[in-house]
Amino acid sequence: MWPFSKKNDGADAGTGEPSRPAAADAAPQGSAPQPAARTPQDSPDVPDVPDTGAEQPVYDPVNGDFGPFDGDRVDYAAFDYSDFAKSGLDLGSLRVPVPHNGEVQVEMGPNGPQMIHILTPFGRLTPVALAAPRSGRQWEENIPEVTKGMTADGLEVRQDRNLWGTEIVGTMKSGTMRVVGVDGPRWMLRMTLAGPADKADQLAELAYEVISRTFVYRGDAPLPAGQSLPVTIPAAMAEELRKLVEQRQKEQQGNNAAAKPEDGA
Repeated sequence: MWPFSKKNDGADAGTGEPSRPAAADAAPQGSAPQPAARTPQDSPDVPDVPDTGAEQPVYDPVNGDFGPFDGDRVDYAAFDYSDFAKSGLDLGSLRVPVPHNGEVQVEMGPNGPQMIHILTPFGRLTPVALAAPRSGRQWEENIPEVTKGMTADGLEVRQDRNLWGTEIVGTMKSGTMRVVGVDGPRWMLRMTLAGPADKADQLAELAYEVISRTFVYRGDAPLPAGQSLPVTIPAAMAEELRKLVEQRQKEQQGNNAAAKPEDGA
């Protein structure tokens, strides 16, 4: 049931086996907590999570068994998710697992890197961490604005439920966009999913896995609620981007020189 277990140098008394959360025996290792399925009776606006009689896992970003975790108080090194991810992408304010079948894409803007995406066989994941007030509920306050924006873009929007609360799902033609928000202590994680409609469920399941293993580093700097937490690009990735930018600049200069008419022509 839990995405991974904490590393533990000790062992359970009398068994010689490493200790782990008791609930981990309920499902295969590497499986993230899944949201309860909707029923036809659910409201199309704010569906209720069906009462199955089983105890629902409680999200706790500091002392819980699944994330997103508060990186300022939870040690990233205490976890092992090598069965799921080939690396933990360190972005300063975020550490996001890159699934074995995923690749990192950097979206460039006029002033450099603008957005980080994780490309998967099912679609694209875009994580963003934002500052939030101590009172929390930042995602709940953002839902109307996000819904309005998706509707304005021509999507048919509905609300669903996941392990962390309400998520927004928008569909248009053959594509699906899903926005998952999670409130933490003075921060909010927002994960945007975009991909083909026929792979939407697979993309959502993968996104829940990624979110469950993500760490957010808010820091102590005063920031207004809603402002994106600063992101830094790993040195190796920054060097590759620098080379790419230089190459594009040279190509553009060559194209401009070829297009310039010769003197006297």
